[in-house]
Amino acid sequence: MKTTPHTPAGDRRWLAHPWLSAVVFASWLLLQGSLAPVHWIWAAVLALVLPWIAHDFIDTPVVPVRAGAAMLRLAACVLWDIVRANLTVARLALDPTREPRPAWLRVDSSLQDPRALGLLATIITMTPGTVSCVIDEERRRIHVHALDAGDPAAVVAEILERYERPLQEIFG
Repeated sequence: MKTTPHTPAGDRRWLAHPWLSAVVFASWLLLQGSLAPVHWIWAAVLALVLPWIAHDFIDTPVVPVRAGAAMLRLAACVLWDIVRANLTVARLALDPTREPRPAWLRVDSSLQDPRALGLLATIITMTPGTVSCVIDEERRRIHVHALDAGDPAAVVAEILERYERPLQEIFG
């Protein structure tokens, strides 16, 4: 079901955005730091009500479940890369003999979905040592600053291979 930004309130469905409801539910429980029944009840209420209220502001449905395995692989890859990059940045910061080789990178993406491009930029920024500075949706390009890029072309190729390919599978 494709939703439009100005759907009348009568056309709203409960659980129209199940992924958003799941994130709200899990986030509430994590923020509370407790699995007491009262927190489960509040998590369920918020998971139903907040997406229902935000329905008019969400113009496209969330990613379908068919891409679940690709999402898990991408999440594992990103988590591993965050750990690896933290160690690399720590070595760079703690070793006085190592000189960083900063560089500006241009990542030309083939992702069509603007949400996928935004997620790619977010993943790049979450990885220590790289920051997405500009997202050009029209040209599907992200400008990235890398703290230590000895071979800028290899860094761009790694970003495209490790993150863009799974995002293409998830977003179609």
